[in-house]
Amino acid sequence: MLAALECRSSDHVPCAFMMYKALKNECRDHAAFLHAQLDLGLDVVVELPPRPPVVVNEHANLHGLPVQYGAGVQTHQYTRTLDPGQTLLIKEYHTPDGILRLEAHPGLDLHAGQVPFLDDVLISAACTPLVRSPADLPALQHLLVPPTPAEVDDYRRDSQPFLELAHRHDLLVAGGWGVGADMVGWLCGLKEMIVLAYRQPDFLRRLLAMIGAWNYARMQAALQLPLDLYIKRAWYENTDFWTPRAWAEFLLPALRREVELAHRAGARFGYLVTARAMPLVEGIIAAGVDVLIGVDPREYDLAKLKQQAQGQLCLWGGINGHLTVENGTPAEVRAEVRQAMKVLAPGGGFILSPVDNVRQHSARVQSNVRALIDAWLQANADKP
Repeated sequence: MLAALECRSSDHVPCAFMMYKALKNECRDHAAFLHAQLDLGLDVVVELPPRPPVVVNEHANLHGLPVQYGAGVQTHQYTRTLDPGQTLLIKEYHTPDGILRLEAHPGLDLHAGQVPFLDDVLISAACTPLVRSPADLPALQHLLVPPTPAEVDDYRRDSQPFLELAHRHDLLVAGGWGVGADMVGWLCGLKEMIVLAYRQPDFLRRLLAMIGAWNYARMQAALQLPLDLYIKRAWYENTDFWTPRAWAEFLLPALRREVELAHRAGARFGYLVTARAMPLVEGIIAAGVDVLIGVDPREYDLAKLKQQAQGQLCLWGGINGHLTVENGTPAEVRAEVRQAMKVLAPGGGFILSPVDNVRQHSARVQSNVRALIDAWLQANADKP
């Protein structure tokens, strides 16, 4: 895995699933999940802090250290009836600098009826987002508190058994997740994020600067452990939402700072963006990113991407998780594996994975996973 991340050739092309929710949900805890992947013969990644199979909290879509609020913040959730048959869930954050208020449609997978703070579900569920104007930023600052020394101590203690497991089995250790524009989408909405870049760029810069400072402090805490790889989630940092010029203006400076921080700590930096990112690849390489995570063959021009990345950027992916692994045939899975290995593996700098998750655990999907692994092993055996 380290050789791949450094774009060096090695004895085999690794296969490590970016995410494997179906298998994880079958395991009693994080350690069992790691051992289950080892039993499949995969190149396993130990992600810190350890994450249980089912997570229900205020920040379920932001892996990593806890998210806490500042002193004096109180939350209130209640329901308001508009008309017969029409209700809203209201979540309020009372801070020393004002009240932030979010309105959401009930019944949209809101974690047992609870409205989270940071979660993809807000993008579809929120009808009135939490942050709407510059006047909301002082209150928002009270929700963006760096990890406390006690939380960092817990992170160290809880991670120690998994660091030992990684050392025992010679496994890659990863941590994170960092966040930037994805958090703007959670706080403001994705459509609003696009509009802000044109109509209120100063507000967007201030908001991204607040998120960036908070994320940087969380990175510093995470990197107190010997991570091989730090990962930033960037599903919404693509050209569906940002022109290449806007991406370079609003997002690239923070990305450069975060890459530099990871490198100073001896970690590689992974940028997780699974679609519409081909026009951004040169900027991603210029930022010093080590690995582009989420190379979906349905979304990336694999041959062109390999040509751009050769020797400069590791590529992680190559197979579509939903359309191919979950809904394809074993023959289609094997063909996609062979194509990914043929195009992306030569010269090193490639990690095979479904993009971006395998969520189903049916007999059909398990058969396709076995076909994926068999085709990967065969391709490695055939490698000159």
